[in-house]
Amino acid sequence: MTRCIHLLLALAGTLLALPAMAAPLDRPALIAQLCGNAGAMGEAGAALLALAAAGSAEDRGWAAPLAKALIDKKLACDDTGAVLGDVDAVTRAPRTAPDTARTPVLSLKNRAVFETADAALALRSAPDTDQRAAALRTLERRPGSLPEGLLDAAAASESDAGLRTQIETLAQTAALNSPDMAKRINAINRIAETPSRRALTQISALKADPAYASDAGFRQAVDRAVGRIDRGIAIGDTLAALYNGLSFASILFMAAIGLAIIFGLMGVINLAQGELIMIGAYVTYLVQEALRHLVPALLDWYLVLAIPFAFLVTAAIGIALEASLLRHLYKRPLMSLLATWAVSLFLVNLVRVIFGTQNLQFETPFYVTGGVPVIGDFIFTWNRMFAIAFAVATLAITWAVVRKTPLGLNIRAVTQNRDMAACIGIPTRRVDMMAFGLGSGLAGLAGLALSPIYSVNPQMGQNFIIDSFMVVVLGGVGTIAGTVVAALGIGQINVLIEPLWGAVAAKVIVLLMIIGFLQWRPEGLFAVKGCRK
Repeated sequence: MTRCIHLLLALAGTLLALPAMAAPLDRPALIAQLCGNAGAMGEAGAALLALAAAGSAEDRGWAAPLAKALIDKKLACDDTGAVLGDVDAVTRAPRTAPDTARTPVLSLKNRAVFETADAALALRSAPDTDQRAAALRTLERRPGSLPEGLLDAAAASESDAGLRTQIETLAQTAALNSPDMAKRINAINRIAETPSRRALTQISALKADPAYASDAGFRQAVDRAVGRIDRGIAIGDTLAALYNGLSFASILFMAAIGLAIIFGLMGVINLAQGELIMIGAYVTYLVQEALRHLVPALLDWYLVLAIPFAFLVTAAIGIALEASLLRHLYKRPLMSLLATWAVSLFLVNLVRVIFGTQNLQFETPFYVTGGVPVIGDFIFTWNRMFAIAFAVATLAITWAVVRKTPLGLNIRAVTQNRDMAACIGIPTRRVDMMAFGLGSGLAGLAGLALSPIYSVNPQMGQNFIIDSFMVVVLGGVGTIAGTVVAALGIGQINVLIEPLWGAVAAKVIVLLMIIGFLQWRPEGLFAVKGCRK
């Protein structure tokens, strides 16, 4: 008895499995439909779509060129079948189309079907990842017309992890229009797991779906998903604002730290500091081009290899400027201001003559390319992280130089009391020159850090000089800690205000806030005791 029951169960299982087995493809019949009238061609397009979803790998490979050939009018039909290029469409044996062969023409309705079928077959059978990615982009425009199981099968067989994720995302979008309510609710929950504004648009659109009014479970799933996505977007926006503010603050710090040393030590308002930043970016470009021609294998590392060149070239310019011009103007601040302004104009026009006025083209190394999605629309981008890490490294090195080296000790002594420092034997003139070189070199490093983020052209330095002075004055002249805190404060406030009232209004508001603060505390956040007047 038990054996009979087992036999019956096995028979029932076999019968249930029969409908799921793919029927063998009738290739001559499919070719005949492709050469038929509009109705037959529409049926052939649907058959190609079904083949892409559930056909065998051999049949998919055979059918892959058919849809494209029909779209491009490269299928020639005759009384015995069709010719695809120079082979028979059914057997793929060499054959030449007769002169009486005709070319089928797709209607507008059928063209959309065959474009979808062509992309679906390419997604399942194309050997190249770029071809499959291009096919997926085509399918993304028509998620509602895709056959059941196509994207699940494509995701299961996809070898590229990034493309597989994109296919799964599209599968979720397609499932939103599935006739199976359980699949729709499951797709809603899966989309809500990765909140973004795109996901919010997708889910919110379901409130106009008739099922939202008639099905309580569907309505609850949509409302729950919208609330979850809203929370994710809010968290992502907050993190993005903090990250962008930190990135902007690191750039402000890089641009201002050199100026803080120069202004703090010598009281020189160096209006050429922005142009030294620009020179640093151009030196980085020259290093990139040198590597491109001499050692192409190291091209990706030009940002790292350019560090000593950007620092030394701008430091040498700063030392030459101090020794030849500013040294004679220390007791005439207005003249030194005009002199540095003239130097800034000279450098801008010199670069214009040599390189032109266009933006320079920089390679994007792999370590500053792309980012990692975190939550909502917040992406942890590597180029901004590079600027932050570079600013932290510069801060550490500058602090070590100022606090732990004889040069730093002399700089601090001269900053606090120049006359007393000279009386105890410190060569103040030499300290001035070295400090000016250090501040100029730090400006060059700022230009290097800015090159992967901002447009590099002869005018780029003018965008940072005002912000740099705001940071230096707010932080307290000549203090590293004040420069860090002021850069963080200005950067975060600027990024928080900018989305509300725009970039120009944000700068005006920040400037008014700094003026108001200096009315209360003219010495800035961190004042240097005994600072030379």
